Amino acid sequence: MSLDQAAKPAPSSNRAKGGFNFAQHMNELSLFIAIVVLYVVFTATANGFMSFNNQINILRDAATIGIAAWAATLIIISGEIDVSVGPMVAFISVILAYLLQWGVPTPVAFAFAIVVGALLGAIPGILRAYFDVPSFVGTLGLWSALRGTALFVTDALPVSIGRNDIVDALDRPVLGIPPAAIIMLVLFVAFAFISRKTAFGRSVFAIGGNAHAAFLSGISVARIRVALFAIAGAMAAISGILLVSRLGSGNATAATGLEFDVIAAVVVGGTSLSGGRGSMLGTLLGVLVITLIGNGLVLLGINPFFQQVVRGLIIVVAVLANIQAIKRSALRNKG
Repeated sequence: MSLDQAAKPAPSSNRAKGGFNFAQHMNELSLFIAIVVLYVVFTATANGFMSFNNQINILRDAATIGIAAWAATLIIISGEIDVSVGPMVAFISVILAYLLQWGVPTPVAFAFAIVVGALLGAIPGILRAYFDVPSFVGTLGLWSALRGTALFVTDALPVSIGRNDIVDALDRPVLGIPPAAIIMLVLFVAFAFISRKTAFGRSVFAIGGNAHAAFLSGISVARIRVALFAIAGAMAAISGILLVSRLGSGNATAATGLEFDVIAAVVVGGTSLSGGRGSMLGTLLGVLVITLIGNGLVLLGINPFFQQVVRGLIIVVAVLANIQAIKRSALRNKG
């Protein structure tokens, strides 16, 4: 079997062949309809939902989830999982805030934060690739270590950065659009291209479909796994930078539960937790669905604890829908 053959996603990845196929894009279509319905419902029931300021907040919240979700999509397509996103964002925000306090030039501090994020993110990738430690265990350990370290060094208090023109500019809307949303969309285009048009992206699908077959075909499974988690760490670092620009400080308690929103967005977007199937477009729509639901529930005054119940139900329903979609795809392939 050649590399090109192995790098192609399994039939369940639902890649369209020769034109638009409604059956193959049913998940994206249903999510688009869900977004329209959510806008209609919350416009009618939640005061201020359609206000300009609230739409800006929706874009900012979507960027926080989306930037991390692009990398998480590739990780889950490869058959792995990353639950360290929230503490990574918070930890990087603290590191960045201290660097700025110490007078490190802002561009240098940004670059250092992204490098640190990539190096930390690579740790569970290395554990998975070379020591066969399940990615859930590796990232869970990183989750605890980063959150604990950030809380310890800050005593759970915000780390103020003072006035910084570059950081402030990252939260200043451009033509009414928050820079965070622009960065999210630029990264979306980049990840969509990588996932569908490059050998790296095809290898990710191949690994998720059958890692052993991918290895036998010449794909460096270990290196790609490490790269995926390093990329996820870098994306979390970018979210941490944007968090500092939004809050004006580093905060060890920030981004709590972000990992669940990211996973929910990816799964709602149609990416299979078993690997080998998913799309960036689906994740983008999933991000919007999760963001709109969270924003609408807040405006309706729903108890925050109940919001967690809703988030959990969304994940379970999305997984069930994914399982059914895979079964239907398998039946069609047999037929």
